[in-house]
Amino acid sequence: MKAVSGIWIGWIAIFLAIAGYFYEPYSYWLAGGALILGIIALVFPHKTIAWIAIFLAAIVLLLPFY
Repeated sequence: MKAVSGIWIGWIAIFLAIAGYFYEPYSYWLAGGALILGIIALVFPHKTIAWIAIFLAAIVLLLPFY
């Protein structure tokens, strides 16, 4: 059960990061939520999904600066 919840949290974080890329007015909120969920997902065994979510959230947070 614990591994499955980590996978779901990771996928939700990835979805939030991708949604933040497309919805510009809410990109900071969605990417911030994805970053927090990605950090929470690092507690669970599937670290790859968590790091992908953190990486995508960081990209979305940095995109408005370019």
